Amino acid sequence: MIWMTWRQFRTQALVGLGALLLLAVYLVVLGGQIHSTYDDTLAHCANRDACTGPLGAFADRYSLRTDLLGYLLLAVPGAIGVFWGAPLIARELEAGTHRMVWNQSVTRSQWLAAKLGLVGLVSTTCVGLYSLLLTWATGPVANVLDNRFEPALFASRDIAPLGYAAFAFTLGATLGLVLRRAVPAMAATLVVFAVLQIAVPTMIRPHYEAPARTSVPLTAELVGRLTKIGTYGDIGGLRIPGGPWVVETSPILDSAGREVGHTTWFQDCMDRSSFSELPTCLAEGNVHVEIAEQPADRYWTFQYVETALFAALTALLAALAFWRIRRHPV
Repeated sequence: MIWMTWRQFRTQALVGLGALLLLAVYLVVLGGQIHSTYDDTLAHCANRDACTGPLGAFADRYSLRTDLLGYLLLAVPGAIGVFWGAPLIARELEAGTHRMVWNQSVTRSQWLAAKLGLVGLVSTTCVGLYSLLLTWATGPVANVLDNRFEPALFASRDIAPLGYAAFAFTLGATLGLVLRRAVPAMAATLVVFAVLQIAVPTMIRPHYEAPARTSVPLTAELVGRLTKIGTYGDIGGLRIPGGPWVVETSPILDSAGREVGHTTWFQDCMDRSSFSELPTCLAEGNVHVEIAEQPADRYWTFQYVETALFAALTALLAALAFWRIRRHPV
């Protein structure tokens, strides 16, 4: 049964493995360049504190490529679910070839287990190797930017992609079994996986542990890094040294904890300061924000929790598939 499954799946597997090999070669070359440049940059600085500018330039040089590779990895589990998982069973049901196998002393459960086990293992292995190489290659850039908790980085590094791959493949296969048509199963897999990839980082991941709450003084350096300063004091993109994940940020507050957005002083800063002068103007007001954060040392805990979450969803989907194939005619 395993050999037959391999023969049916080998074309897709060889194409996927070929693409992975090409990508692996590129990552090895790029990773060598990144690590070499990083070491060379540090070698020309007296210490790391004196290397802020050169390290920032180093990160800018490679950040676009590393970001694009991360976004590609985010899409790979979904593609596996759509193109490997959904058609795997649905096409056999459409063609009726499953009946021939079942009439040769192969039970439904054995048939399904062989398909889920072999193709699921190949899918997870491919994504795991990609994630391993990407994590190694882009490690120095992530160290400089100190932003491993960024949603796209978190989901495309270390072990979390393994859970996504296993889930996406099993989701596709289960929907193919339930819907019995390849194209509708592929569409449904894409929609469900995309919704989860948006919902989990925004609605579920922030609550794996209760956020820590603290007050952060707004220095000129922090203000200069903000991606948004609203007309009435709301801000966005606060990035704190040490790499915590800022889950929630209050509007800008004065030393007494009052919002400054409607004060004359704040409006003068916003209206009369140039882009380069604004950080200093705001910092001179002795302002701060109250934040809820996930500390950087929780990163691996969150990786394990999210991987376990998707592994549990994978197990539930697999159980549903076995229940369906035993209890319902197909």
